[in-house]
Amino acid sequence: MKKWLGGTLGGIGALVGGAAQAWERGDSPGGPAVNQLNMHEPITQIAAEIGWLHWMMLGICLFIFICVFGVMFYSIWAHRKSRGVTPATFHESLGVEIAWTIVPFVIVIAMALPATKTVVAMKDTSNPDVTIKATGYQWKWGYEYLDGPATGISFLSNLSTPRAQMDGLETKGVNYLMEVDNPLVVPVDAKVRIVTTAADVIHSWMVPSLGVKQDAFPGLLRDTWFRAERTGEFRGQCAELCGKDHAYMPIVVKVVEQAEYEAWVKEQQELLAANADDPTREWEAEELIARGERVYAANCVACHQATGKGVPGAFPPLDGDKIVLGPAAGQIDVLLHGKPGTAMASFAQLNDVEIASVITYTRHAWSNAGKGEEPTVQPAAITAAR
Repeated sequence: MKKWLGGTLGGIGALVGGAAQAWERGDSPGGPAVNQLNMHEPITQIAAEIGWLHWMMLGICLFIFICVFGVMFYSIWAHRKSRGVTPATFHESLGVEIAWTIVPFVIVIAMALPATKTVVAMKDTSNPDVTIKATGYQWKWGYEYLDGPATGISFLSNLSTPRAQMDGLETKGVNYLMEVDNPLVVPVDAKVRIVTTAADVIHSWMVPSLGVKQDAFPGLLRDTWFRAERTGEFRGQCAELCGKDHAYMPIVVKVVEQAEYEAWVKEQQELLAANADDPTREWEAEELIARGERVYAANCVACHQATGKGVPGAFPPLDGDKIVLGPAAGQIDVLLHGKPGTAMASFAQLNDVEIASVITYTRHAWSNAGKGEEPTVQPAAITAAR
């Protein structure tokens, strides 16, 4: 028995030790820290006020706890029966009733006044310098710049942590599950208004260092704002349980100097012009396959795997799938509308060229090549199906 117990404990210790060695320890820049007990470091005035309110109210609650339980325990100890104490016989006390009404009222008002001031400031989204629409998808964020020089710039922001780290095949980095391929870029010391909505279920856009947490509802627009006081990258996550991959849709806000922001805007506009997709032209199969491989890596690989084998019991394989090998209309319908009752969400947020290219890629990849019907799908077919 001792030998078995020792071996079991040793095995557990080895697993724990191995797990510890597989994680690169260190604070995540702009995100959670190792052994963090306090709130995130504030970089906005609102976040600093939230932190102050937190500690002020915690202090008041601790003071009340000490006073109430101190009096209670003292009364129990000092007036116990063994000391021969005679219980009081009064029926009521006007002074006590006034005290237990006035004192809590004063405490509540003392807590409510500064809290109300901060909440009102949090809701004042007037006169922004930059307005950005943040759309929650299962499971990624989409950003669209609505005004200023960046008007028209839009992109999806996906988790960029390598799959090998999630599967325990590589050492987990300090930004494990808190890193994205396309961060939200904003200028420092500018009032940034974030308009939130969702395409499928309720999500929540939260970045603790910015003092921002706003739910995103399908079919509704809600807004919040922040003004970052220094540059850097600041990390958050979806804070509303939104499905299987809720833990895999982080938020990264990159705050830069105004000159760097203007250079980024110019670069993005040049990329948009260079990569402008024309769904009306006839695309070559090679073009669609190359583009589709990138779209698949950004949107599909987490569930269906790079090998197309899927996740047994959760996501079906695309390699050899009858829908992928069948008429294109069936696969187009799945991508545009999802599959109700399953984890397959709609990808209608992708443009027609992206959807056509990823369908074409899956029909040419793995063992599917040369086996299915309609191996090449043109963007015009997606336009017609919408």
